Amino acid sequence: MTDTIIIGAGPAGLMAADVLSKAGQHVRLMDAMPTMGRKFLMAGKSGLNLTKSEPMDDFLSAYGPLAPQMTAAIAGFGPQQVVDWAQGLGQETFAGSTGRVFPKVMKASPLLRSWLARLQAQNVELLPRHRWTGWQEDRLCFETPEGSMTAQAATVVVATGGKSWQRLGSDGAWANWMDTVPFKPANMGFVVNWSDHMTRHFGAPVKGVELRAGDSRSRGEWVVSRNGIEGGGVYIISRGARDGAPIFADLLPDKSLAQIKTALARPKGKASLSNHLRKVLRLDPVRLALLSEFGRPFPEDLATLIKALPINHSGPRPMDQAISTAGGVAFADLDGFQLRKRQGVFVVGEALDWEAPTGGYLITGCLASGRAAAKQLLDSVIRPRSLESSK
Repeated sequence: MTDTIIIGAGPAGLMAADVLSKAGQHVRLMDAMPTMGRKFLMAGKSGLNLTKSEPMDDFLSAYGPLAPQMTAAIAGFGPQQVVDWAQGLGQETFAGSTGRVFPKVMKASPLLRSWLARLQAQNVELLPRHRWTGWQEDRLCFETPEGSMTAQAATVVVATGGKSWQRLGSDGAWANWMDTVPFKPANMGFVVNWSDHMTRHFGAPVKGVELRAGDSRSRGEWVVSRNGIEGGGVYIISRGARDGAPIFADLLPDKSLAQIKTALARPKGKASLSNHLRKVLRLDPVRLALLSEFGRPFPEDLATLIKALPINHSGPRPMDQAISTAGGVAFADLDGFQLRKRQGVFVVGEALDWEAPTGGYLITGCLASGRAAAKQLLDSVIRPRSLESSK
């Protein structure tokens, strides 16, 4: 019998396979897609932001509420450990001006190739096109190019991902035979039904604006798209907005309310209001367009509106277009990373109910959870069984 079957070849599953096989375990790594690490490769198209170089307290606080076992996992495999791991696979890294850490080659494929080669050298069986379809008592069921099959292992690691980017393998179908919290989009844009005058601004970057939703604030750049608002600056505040907090934009975050009122009080003469705003406040065309879209009819107190412009939207973009998802197996159903109801079955990565902002936090969390679950598996299942059999 195989020691461990791992279902899903994303960062969490690959890390679990690495740790277990290095410890001498026979691992079969099964993935539904034709090749391993599809979503990992997609993340690398924008540079592969592996982690963020910052103090651990700041790093952990960026996640918001975390279960104790996830906090411990990330504390044990944080930014420096991720850098060391990448360098161990032959990939030098660098930190950008914001602290975000990338491979110097700015893509995922060399790192993934090196990682898969290491796993194969550690005798991991890589089995693509093996789609998990549920349980048959204590056996796992799969659809493969050769037809249906079942497999059994002493331990199982579920690393199936969440429910976004289905074409890359994360379709969430496994939740039909597991107890889960419903999936929700994370790090996503929001739908806006624009007026016709916004058409000319589609694709325009929005810079120098602070967004806020609930307790979250963002000064990051975002984009006016045909479908609404999206981009890094939006993703940072997306959790609060998804959960019901209104979105407000401060169009001039570096100016106080009093400074804006003073500027607006200057004589307008024959200039239109738009030209007056452009001249006295240096508002660029896209910010003027946003003010017109969400602010009309303008109130007498225009300065307060500029500092807190309500961004009216129709909700998040479809879940499959989100960068990641919340939802999945609840930590309350786990002992560490092991299912309470199915001993020997561990859950990692985005299959768990947690979420992380963009900026390297998601990949770090997935790697850390895969490592922590594998270590727990070795310490609580494999080694005790070895001791028992040696008696």
